[in-house]
Amino acid sequence: MTGKKKNIRSDLKKMDAHSISPEEYEDLPELTDTMLAQAVHMRQGKKLGRPPAKNRKISVHLRVDPEVCAAFRATGPGWQTRMHQVLSDHRPK
Repeated sequence: MTGKKKNIRSDLKKMDAHSISPEEYEDLPELTDTMLAQAVHMRQGKKLGRPPAKNRKISVHLRVDPEVCAAFRATGPGWQTRMHQVLSDHRPK
């Protein structure tokens, strides 16, 4: 890793030198299934994962002519979205 290391404002040497006594374990509550279910996974203050979509899409296997696929791919990144838009515009009413 290059660049400056982030200052986490903690004395890591002091923390490493500390050994936890059995009495300190008694102060901690037992984690229950309910507590774990309510946990929010975060990294650097941000929630992990993609937010749930309102309309989840399904995965399908579709066979198309090579020329059709090549034409959409030639339009660059996002070709799948453009193909989806064409199919949506021509769906049966």
